Amino acid sequence: MSFYSAQEQQSMALRESTLLSGLSDFLSFAKDSSVYYQQLFADIDVSQIDSRESLATLPITRKSDLIKLQAAAMPFAGMVPQMANIGRVFQSPGPIYEPEVDERDWWRMGQAFFAAGFREGDIVQNCLSYHLTPGGFIMDSGARACGCSVIPAGPGQTELQLEMAKNLKPNGYCGTPSFLKILLDKAKSQQQKLPFTKALVTGEALTPALKAAFIDADIEVKQAYATADIGLIAFESVDDGLIVAEDIILELVRPGTLMPVESDEVGEVVITSFNPSYPLIRFATGDLSAELVGSSACGRSNIRIKGWLGRADQTTKVKGLFVHPEQVERIRSQHNIIQRLRMVVSRDNDNDTMCLLCEVAETALDSVDVSAIEQTIRAVTQLSAEVCIEPLGSLPNDGIVIDDRR
Repeated sequence: MSFYSAQEQQSMALRESTLLSGLSDFLSFAKDSSVYYQQLFADIDVSQIDSRESLATLPITRKSDLIKLQAAAMPFAGMVPQMANIGRVFQSPGPIYEPEVDERDWWRMGQAFFAAGFREGDIVQNCLSYHLTPGGFIMDSGARACGCSVIPAGPGQTELQLEMAKNLKPNGYCGTPSFLKILLDKAKSQQQKLPFTKALVTGEALTPALKAAFIDADIEVKQAYATADIGLIAFESVDDGLIVAEDIILELVRPGTLMPVESDEVGEVVITSFNPSYPLIRFATGDLSAELVGSSACGRSNIRIKGWLGRADQTTKVKGLFVHPEQVERIRSQHNIIQRLRMVVSRDNDNDTMCLLCEVAETALDSVDVSAIEQTIRAVTQLSAEVCIEPLGSLPNDGIVIDDRR
């Protein structure tokens, strides 16, 4: 078994000691150089934060709060110490803006690609989007860090994708699992065999049905858990959970509190990232997970998590993109005819689908322009959705605007 770095095999005690020994200095740096952390930690002596227990006393910054924080202080809510270092600015749905420093594997994805079997000389068809959102660049940088050549394919255009695969014969794929299944089904319908032997998927859950389909197609698929803000959080090596990246502190926190859960409980994934260009301290992703006991059978010694177990808030991820309650409200505000609405997220044939349920008064039914609402959904979320008109009073009065039924 080979490893991306020697740190993957170091003892848990040494890894923990190394991370915590640099914590107070990094917090001091963030407080001194970032307007946001100057304000957030104004009454806190961060020089005394040198353990997980003391870290748990610090306030949490939630990903779902970035929309409002950034709107008040564009583009990065005062979190970035030196804007001059930023090479690219991305926009994810929300909108949420994310920076990138133009350096080798800034999102640290090489470790995940290596664990998934990618090596120098491989050709990788990258089917995450390079447009506005950073997903394509995140995967691109990780594959190239392992010495791979990358085809920047992006999503969609299945006929063109299959032609590229036939001509260039890439042995690797990266992107969402659902799009890999779309390519697989389209190839079968054309009696074409995809050349992929390995894949690294992200952005969606890798369901048992999808995994079985990929095994049948002789494609070895591994998962990576990453965000546009943090980069790599955890990755799969063998089928025994996701191994946490070496250079972050991961906490599992009880939603609505500051405190980590007990070892056998589900909690919200909260990350402290030691990135001097974009310091994120106790950054709550909104994802739920749980710790697995023991180390991976592959020999990597860091803690493992079970993977995605749901959302701590109503923000959810559809086809690799986040959909926020604020976006649903924006759709409603642009169509005053809608009295109440709910975005229902489901899965159909292993693909994410959305349906917007809209309550409309009976007297206004003739005035509903479903096509206009669908256009607004796409403009706001970058995703398509079916629109279903419902009578007044049919939706529960429970405050839920995004109902994830997957």
